[in-house]
Amino acid sequence: MSDSQSQPLLQLQHIDTYYGPVQVHFDLNVEVQRGEIVCLLGGNASGKSTTMKIILGLVKPKAGTVTFNNQEITGWSTPKIVRLGIGSVPESRRIFAQMTVRENLLMGAYQRNDRKEIKEDYERMLTLFPRLTERITQRGGTLSGGEQQMLAIGRALMSRPQLICMDEPTMGLSPLYVDRVLELIQEINRQGITIFMVEQNANLALQIAHHGYVLQNGHIVLSGRSQELLDSPEVQDAYLGSTVQTA
Repeated sequence: MSDSQSQPLLQLQHIDTYYGPVQVHFDLNVEVQRGEIVCLLGGNASGKSTTMKIILGLVKPKAGTVTFNNQEITGWSTPKIVRLGIGSVPESRRIFAQMTVRENLLMGAYQRNDRKEIKEDYERMLTLFPRLTERITQRGGTLSGGEQQMLAIGRALMSRPQLICMDEPTMGLSPLYVDRVLELIQEINRQGITIFMVEQNANLALQIAHHGYVLQNGHIVLSGRSQELLDSPEVQDAYLGSTVQTA
C-alpha cells in the first residue's frame, strides 16, 4: 500500500467551531479511512450536523484543518469541494421539488462535461433505483419521503464522488425505506465509495458502519470499531434502545 493510500481519505484535526460567541466544537478530531463507512453519533445540539457543514465548506472553523485525499480543503467553497470528489446527501433530502426525477439526477452532474460517462451513470442510477425509473417524469416534490431519499442519493452519485457525506439518511422514513436505504448505503460502499454519515439511529448506524464516533457537547467522547461501540455500556445506556435526536 502506498503512503497516500495508507493516509485517511478524510481527516478533521483540532477543529474549534463557533456560532457567534457560542463554541460548538472543542478540539474535534475525526478520521475516515478509504473504503469504510464511518458514522457520527450524538444527541441534540451536539454538533453533528455542523461537522458535516464544515466538511462541505458551508461553515468555516475558527481553528483546525480539514484534509481530503492528502489536500487541505479548510474554508474551500462547496462547488470546489464537490469537484474534488465529495458528494452530499443533506438532511431532509433537499431535492428540487419542481424539477422532474430525471432533472434532479442530472443536476448531480452539473459540474461534469463528460457527456458519454454522464449518460452511462444516469442509466446506472435507473438500474440501482428502479423505483425512480417508474417516477422518472414526475416532479421531485410528488415523491414519498423514501423515494426522495433515493433520489438524493442518486443525485450525489451522479457527481462520481470518492466520499459521500450523509446527514440523517433514515430520518422520517418508514421502516421499509429505512431498511432499503441502509442496504443501498452498504451496496454503494461495496462499489468502492467511502461513506461518512450522521445518523439518528445509533443501533442501525453501528450495524452497517466500520467505525463510529460519539459526539457530546462538541467533544468526541467515544470512538472505535462499531462492534466495540455496540458493546460499550456508555453507548448502550445513552443511545441503544432509544432514538438519538437530530443535531
